Amino acid sequence: MTLLAGLLEAFFTDRLQRQRGASPHTIAAYRDTFRLLLRFVQDRLGKPPSALLLAEIDAPLVGAFLDHLEKQRGNSARTRNARLAAIHSFFRFVALEEPGHAGTCQRVLAIPSKRAERRLITSLTRPEIDALLAAPDRTTWLGRRDHAILFLSIQTGLRVSEITGLRCSDIVLSRGAHVCCHGKGRKDRCTPLTRDGVAVLRAWLTERAGDADAPAFPSRLGTTLSRDAVERLVAKHAAQAAERCPTLCRKRVTPHVLRHTTAVTLLQAGNDRAVIALWLGHESIETTQMYLDADLSTKERALARTAPLRAGPGRFRAEDTLLTFLNGL
Repeated sequence: MTLLAGLLEAFFTDRLQRQRGASPHTIAAYRDTFRLLLRFVQDRLGKPPSALLLAEIDAPLVGAFLDHLEKQRGNSARTRNARLAAIHSFFRFVALEEPGHAGTCQRVLAIPSKRAERRLITSLTRPEIDALLAAPDRTTWLGRRDHAILFLSIQTGLRVSEITGLRCSDIVLSRGAHVCCHGKGRKDRCTPLTRDGVAVLRAWLTERAGDADAPAFPSRLGTTLSRDAVERLVAKHAAQAAERCPTLCRKRVTPHVLRHTTAVTLLQAGNDRAVIALWLGHESIETTQMYLDADLSTKERALARTAPLRAGPGRFRAEDTLLTFLNGL
Protein backbone atom coordinates (compact mmCIF):
# COMPACT_ATOMS: atom_id res chain seq x y z
CA MET A 1 0.00 0.00 0.00
CA THR A 2 1.42 3.35 -1.07
CA LEU A 3 0.66 6.44 0.96
CA LEU A 4 -0.22 9.59 -0.92
CA ALA A 5 1.69 11.89 1.47
CA GLY A 6 5.21 10.79 0.52
CA LEU A 7 4.56 11.05 -3.19
CA LEU A 8 2.95 14.46 -2.88
CA GLU A 9 5.89 15.79 -0.86
CA ALA A 10 8.34 14.39 -3.42
CA PHE A 11 6.31 15.95 -6.24
CA PHE A 12 6.63 19.43 -4.77
CA THR A 13 10.20 19.26 -3.47
CA ASP A 14 11.89 17.02 -6.05
CA ARG A 15 9.86 17.34 -9.25
CA LEU A 16 8.65 20.94 -9.16
CA GLN A 17 11.38 22.71 -7.24
CA ARG A 18 14.57 20.74 -7.95
CA GLN A 19 14.00 19.23 -11.40
CA ARG A 20 11.71 21.75 -13.08
CA GLY A 21 12.66 24.86 -11.13
CA ALA A 22 9.01 25.90 -11.08
CA SER A 23 8.24 29.51 -10.23
CA PRO A 24 6.73 30.46 -6.85
CA HIS A 25 3.48 31.30 -8.66
CA THR A 26 3.27 27.80 -10.16
CA ILE A 27 4.05 26.15 -6.85
CA ALA A 28 1.43 28.28 -5.08
CA ALA A 29 -1.21 27.44 -7.69
CA TYR A 30 -0.47 23.69 -7.44
CA ARG A 31 -0.43 23.90 -3.64
CA ASP A 32 -3.86 25.51 -3.58
CA THR A 33 -5.21 22.82 -5.90
CA PHE A 34 -4.10 19.99 -3.62
CA ARG A 35 -5.28 21.75 -0.49
CA LEU A 36 -8.76 21.90 -2.03
CA LEU A 37 -8.55 18.30 -3.25
CA LEU A 38 -7.40 16.93 0.10
CA ARG A 39 -10.16 18.74 1.99
CA PHE A 40 -12.71 17.40 -0.46
CA VAL A 41 -11.37 13.84 -0.11
CA GLN A 42 -11.30 14.12 3.68
CA ASP A 43 -14.97 15.10 3.72
CA ARG A 44 -15.85 12.38 1.20
CA LEU A 45 -13.89 9.47 2.73
CA GLY A 46 -13.64 10.57 6.35
CA LYS A 47 -9.86 10.05 6.46
CA PRO A 48 -7.15 12.59 7.31
CA PRO A 49 -4.94 13.53 4.32
CA SER A 50 -1.81 12.01 5.89
CA ALA A 51 -3.52 8.58 6.01
CA LEU A 52 -4.81 8.56 2.43
CA LEU A 53 -3.64 5.83 0.07
CA LEU A 54 -2.66 6.63 -3.49
CA ALA A 55 -5.16 4.08 -4.80
CA GLU A 56 -7.99 6.01 -3.14
CA ILE A 57 -7.40 9.03 -5.39
CA ASP A 58 -8.88 7.48 -8.52
CA ALA A 59 -10.54 8.93 -11.61
CA PRO A 60 -14.13 8.90 -10.26
CA LEU A 61 -13.01 10.77 -7.13
CA VAL A 62 -11.07 13.34 -9.17
CA GLY A 63 -14.09 13.75 -11.44
CA ALA A 64 -16.32 14.34 -8.40
CA PHE A 65 -13.85 16.94 -7.13
CA LEU A 66 -13.96 18.81 -10.46
CA ASP A 67 -17.76 18.79 -10.36
CA HIS A 68 -17.59 20.11 -6.79
CA LEU A 69 -15.43 23.02 -7.96
CA GLU A 70 -17.98 24.08 -10.55
CA LYS A 71 -21.24 23.35 -8.75
CA GLN A 72 -20.49 24.03 -5.09
CA ARG A 73 -17.64 26.52 -5.29
CA GLY A 74 -18.94 28.26 -8.41
CA ASN A 75 -15.62 28.09 -10.25
CA SER A 76 -15.48 28.73 -13.99
CA ALA A 77 -14.45 26.12 -16.55
CA ARG A 78 -11.08 27.90 -16.85
CA THR A 79 -10.42 27.53 -13.12
CA ARG A 80 -11.55 23.91 -13.26
CA ASN A 81 -9.10 23.26 -16.10
CA ALA A 82 -6.25 24.91 -14.19
CA ARG A 83 -6.91 22.65 -11.21
CA LEU A 84 -7.03 19.61 -13.48
CA ALA A 85 -3.69 20.59 -15.06
CA ALA A 86 -2.05 20.49 -11.61
CA ILE A 87 -3.56 17.05 -10.89
CA HIS A 88 -2.44 15.76 -14.29
CA SER A 89 1.11 16.94 -13.60
CA PHE A 90 1.14 15.03 -10.31
CA PHE A 91 -0.15 11.81 -11.84
CA ARG A 92 2.41 11.95 -14.66
CA PHE A 93 5.02 12.05 -11.91
CA VAL A 94 3.34 9.15 -10.06
CA ALA A 95 3.25 7.04 -13.24
CA LEU A 96 7.06 7.17 -13.34
CA GLU A 97 7.60 6.69 -9.62
CA GLU A 98 4.99 3.96 -9.06
CA PRO A 99 4.58 1.86 -12.25
CA GLY A 100 2.25 -0.49 -10.38
CA HIS A 101 -0.37 2.28 -10.33
CA ALA A 102 -0.05 3.03 -14.05
CA GLY A 103 -3.67 2.04 -14.71
CA THR A 104 -5.02 4.48 -12.13
CA CYS A 105 -2.74 7.19 -13.45
CA GLN A 106 -3.85 6.66 -17.05
CA ARG A 107 -7.51 6.88 -16.10
CA VAL A 108 -6.93 10.17 -14.25
CA LEU A 109 -4.82 11.53 -17.12
CA ALA A 110 -7.64 10.65 -19.51
CA ILE A 111 -9.99 13.16 -17.81
CA PRO A 112 -10.32 15.89 -20.44
CA SER A 113 -10.28 19.64 -20.04
CA LYS A 114 -13.59 21.37 -20.49
CA ARG A 115 -14.16 23.89 -23.24
CA ALA A 116 -14.63 27.35 -21.78
CA GLU A 117 -16.61 30.27 -23.10
CA ARG A 118 -14.53 33.15 -24.34
CA ARG A 119 -16.11 36.34 -23.10
CA LEU A 120 -15.30 39.87 -24.18
CA ILE A 121 -12.89 41.57 -21.85
CA THR A 122 -13.84 44.57 -19.73
CA SER A 123 -11.95 47.85 -19.96
CA LEU A 124 -12.53 51.39 -18.73
CA THR A 125 -13.41 54.46 -20.77
CA ARG A 126 -11.65 57.80 -20.29
CA PRO A 127 -14.38 59.24 -17.99
CA GLU A 128 -14.27 56.03 -15.93
CA ILE A 129 -10.48 56.22 -15.67
CA ASP A 130 -10.65 59.83 -14.51
CA ALA A 131 -13.30 59.00 -11.91
CA LEU A 132 -11.28 56.05 -10.58
CA LEU A 133 -8.07 58.08 -10.28
CA ALA A 134 -9.96 60.83 -8.45
CA ALA A 135 -11.48 58.42 -5.92
CA PRO A 136 -8.58 57.99 -3.42
CA ASP A 137 -8.41 60.63 -0.69
CA ARG A 138 -5.01 62.16 -1.39
CA THR A 139 -4.97 64.04 1.89
CA THR A 140 -4.02 60.73 3.54
CA TRP A 141 -0.95 58.52 3.18
CA LEU A 142 -3.03 55.52 2.09
CA GLY A 143 -4.91 57.62 -0.45
CA ARG A 144 -1.70 58.88 -2.03
CA ARG A 145 -0.32 55.33 -2.14
CA ASP A 146 -3.51 53.97 -3.72
CA HIS A 147 -3.59 56.79 -6.29
CA ALA A 148 -0.01 55.97 -7.31
CA ILE A 149 -0.87 52.27 -7.63
CA LEU A 150 -3.95 52.96 -9.76
CA PHE A 151 -2.10 55.45 -11.96
CA LEU A 152 0.84 53.09 -12.50
CA SER A 153 -1.47 50.12 -13.20
CA ILE A 154 -3.45 51.97 -15.87
CA GLN A 155 -0.42 53.57 -17.50
CA THR A 156 1.86 50.50 -17.62
CA GLY A 157 -0.53 47.52 -17.62
CA LEU A 158 1.58 45.66 -15.04
CA ARG A 159 0.07 42.52 -13.56
CA VAL A 160 -0.96 42.70 -9.91
CA SER A 161 1.93 40.38 -8.95
CA GLU A 162 4.33 42.69 -10.79
CA ILE A 163 2.95 45.73 -8.96
CA THR A 164 3.28 44.13 -5.54
CA GLY A 165 6.78 42.89 -6.40
CA LEU A 166 8.15 46.33 -7.31
CA ARG A 167 11.02 47.67 -5.25
CA CYS A 168 11.90 51.34 -4.97
CA SER A 169 14.97 50.79 -7.18
CA ASP A 170 12.77 49.29 -9.92
CA ILE A 171 11.23 52.70 -10.65
CA VAL A 172 13.67 54.86 -12.64
CA LEU A 173 12.64 58.52 -12.88
CA SER A 174 15.72 60.02 -14.52
CA ARG A 175 16.08 60.49 -18.27
CA GLY A 176 14.29 57.67 -20.09
CA ALA A 177 12.00 57.07 -17.11
CA HIS A 178 10.72 53.51 -16.86
CA VAL A 179 9.67 50.70 -14.54
CA CYS A 180 11.53 47.37 -14.41
CA CYS A 181 9.61 44.28 -13.35
CA HIS A 182 10.14 40.55 -13.08
CA GLY A 183 7.02 39.17 -14.71
CA LYS A 184 5.23 35.99 -15.64
CA GLY A 185 7.41 33.23 -17.05
CA ARG A 186 10.48 34.71 -15.31
CA LYS A 187 10.71 37.42 -17.97
CA ASP A 188 12.20 40.79 -17.07
CA ARG A 189 10.91 43.80 -18.96
CA CYS A 190 11.00 47.58 -18.82
CA THR A 191 7.94 49.77 -19.40
CA PRO A 192 8.30 53.49 -20.15
CA LEU A 193 6.57 56.15 -18.10
CA THR A 194 4.75 59.26 -19.28
CA ARG A 195 5.52 62.72 -17.92
CA ASP A 196 2.42 62.58 -15.71
CA GLY A 197 3.43 59.14 -14.48
CA VAL A 198 6.89 60.43 -13.53
CA ALA A 199 5.34 63.30 -11.56
CA VAL A 200 2.99 61.00 -9.63
CA LEU A 201 5.66 58.43 -8.83
CA ARG A 202 8.32 61.01 -7.94
CA ALA A 203 5.97 62.59 -5.40
CA TRP A 204 5.10 59.17 -3.96
CA LEU A 205 8.68 57.85 -3.75
CA THR A 206 9.83 61.10 -2.12
CA GLU A 207 7.21 60.58 0.57
CA ARG A 208 7.89 56.84 0.69
CA ALA A 209 11.62 57.44 1.37
CA GLY A 210 12.39 53.73 1.42
CA ASP A 211 15.61 51.79 0.84
CA ALA A 212 16.35 50.62 -2.68
CA ASP A 213 15.19 47.08 -1.88
CA ALA A 214 12.09 48.12 0.07
CA PRO A 215 8.62 47.57 -1.44
CA ALA A 216 7.61 50.53 -3.61
CA PHE A 217 4.01 50.25 -2.37
CA PRO A 218 4.05 48.90 1.19
CA SER A 219 1.24 48.06 3.55
CA ARG A 220 0.55 50.11 6.68
CA LEU A 221 3.19 48.01 8.45
CA GLY A 222 5.80 48.50 5.74
CA THR A 223 5.49 44.95 4.40
CA THR A 224 4.79 43.86 0.83
CA LEU A 225 1.17 44.22 -0.22
CA SER A 226 -0.67 41.00 -0.94
CA ARG A 227 -2.57 40.34 -4.15
CA ASP A 228 -5.83 40.35 -2.19
CA ALA A 229 -5.02 43.75 -0.68
CA VAL A 230 -4.56 45.29 -4.12
CA GLU A 231 -7.79 43.71 -5.36
CA ARG A 232 -9.65 45.12 -2.35
CA LEU A 233 -8.32 48.64 -2.78
CA VAL A 234 -9.17 48.65 -6.50
CA ALA A 235 -12.71 47.44 -5.74
CA LYS A 236 -13.12 50.01 -2.95
CA HIS A 237 -12.10 52.96 -5.09
CA ALA A 238 -14.16 51.70 -8.04
CA ALA A 239 -17.24 51.68 -5.80
CA GLN A 240 -16.48 55.25 -4.74
CA ALA A 241 -15.88 56.33 -8.34
CA ALA A 242 -19.22 54.84 -9.40
CA GLU A 243 -20.96 57.57 -7.43
CA ARG A 244 -19.69 60.18 -9.89
CA CYS A 245 -19.49 57.91 -12.95
CA PRO A 246 -22.60 55.64 -13.01
CA THR A 247 -21.33 53.46 -15.88
CA LEU A 248 -18.87 51.91 -13.42
CA CYS A 249 -21.83 50.34 -11.62
CA ARG A 250 -22.19 47.92 -14.54
CA LYS A 251 -18.54 46.81 -14.41
CA ARG A 252 -16.60 44.65 -11.99
CA VAL A 253 -13.32 46.53 -11.76
CA THR A 254 -10.27 44.41 -10.86
CA PRO A 255 -6.51 44.93 -11.24
CA HIS A 256 -6.66 42.86 -14.42
CA VAL A 257 -9.35 45.15 -15.83
CA LEU A 258 -6.84 48.00 -15.42
CA ARG A 259 -4.35 45.94 -17.43
CA HIS A 260 -7.02 45.42 -20.12
CA THR A 261 -7.60 49.17 -20.11
CA THR A 262 -3.93 49.81 -20.87
CA ALA A 263 -4.05 47.41 -23.82
CA VAL A 264 -7.24 48.86 -25.30
CA THR A 265 -5.88 52.40 -24.91
CA LEU A 266 -2.71 51.41 -26.77
CA LEU A 267 -4.79 49.74 -29.48
CA GLN A 268 -7.04 52.76 -29.95
CA ALA A 269 -3.92 54.93 -30.29
CA GLY A 270 -3.02 52.92 -33.40
CA ASN A 271 -0.31 50.66 -31.99
CA ASP A 272 0.35 47.30 -33.64
CA ARG A 273 -0.53 44.07 -31.84
CA ALA A 274 3.15 43.13 -31.64
CA VAL A 275 3.93 46.37 -29.80
CA ILE A 276 1.09 45.78 -27.34
CA ALA A 277 2.23 42.19 -26.73
CA LEU A 278 5.76 43.47 -26.05
CA TRP A 279 4.42 46.17 -23.73
CA LEU A 280 2.32 43.74 -21.68
CA GLY A 281 4.87 40.92 -21.65
CA HIS A 282 2.74 38.44 -23.60
CA GLU A 283 4.43 35.26 -24.80
CA SER A 284 2.59 35.45 -28.14
CA ILE A 285 0.91 38.25 -30.07
CA GLU A 286 -2.10 35.93 -30.44
CA THR A 287 -2.89 36.64 -26.78
CA THR A 288 -3.38 40.28 -27.77
CA GLN A 289 -6.14 39.32 -30.23
CA MET A 290 -8.73 39.50 -27.43
CA TYR A 291 -8.21 43.26 -27.16
CA LEU A 292 -8.89 43.67 -30.86
CA ASP A 293 -12.08 41.62 -30.46
CA ALA A 294 -13.25 43.83 -27.60
CA ASP A 295 -12.45 47.20 -29.18
CA LEU A 296 -15.71 48.43 -30.69
CA SER A 297 -14.18 51.64 -32.06
CA THR A 298 -11.92 49.64 -34.40
CA LYS A 299 -14.96 47.80 -35.76
CA GLU A 300 -16.85 51.07 -36.18
CA ARG A 301 -14.00 52.50 -38.27
CA ALA A 302 -14.11 49.38 -40.41
CA LEU A 303 -17.87 49.80 -40.80
CA ALA A 304 -17.41 53.40 -41.90
CA ARG A 305 -14.97 52.33 -44.61
CA THR A 306 -17.36 49.68 -45.96
CA ALA A 307 -20.55 51.80 -46.16
CA PRO A 308 -22.66 50.96 -49.25
CA LEU A 309 -22.93 53.38 -52.20
CA ARG A 310 -25.21 56.38 -51.68
CA ALA A 311 -25.26 55.71 -47.96
CA GLY A 312 -23.65 57.98 -45.46
CA PRO A 313 -20.89 56.43 -43.37
CA GLY A 314 -21.41 55.88 -39.70
CA ARG A 315 -23.18 53.69 -37.22
CA PHE A 316 -26.96 53.21 -37.15
CA ARG A 317 -28.80 55.80 -35.10
CA ALA A 318 -32.42 55.33 -34.07
CA GLU A 319 -35.07 57.84 -35.11
CA ASP A 320 -36.72 60.22 -32.72
CA THR A 321 -38.28 58.24 -29.86
CA LEU A 322 -41.81 59.44 -30.66
CA LEU A 323 -41.46 58.49 -34.34
CA THR A 324 -40.06 55.12 -33.30
CA PHE A 325 -43.11 54.56 -31.13
CA LEU A 326 -45.51 55.48 -33.97
CA ASN A 327 -43.66 53.30 -36.50
CA GLY A 328 -44.02 50.35 -34.17
CA LEU A 329 -47.82 50.59 -34.00
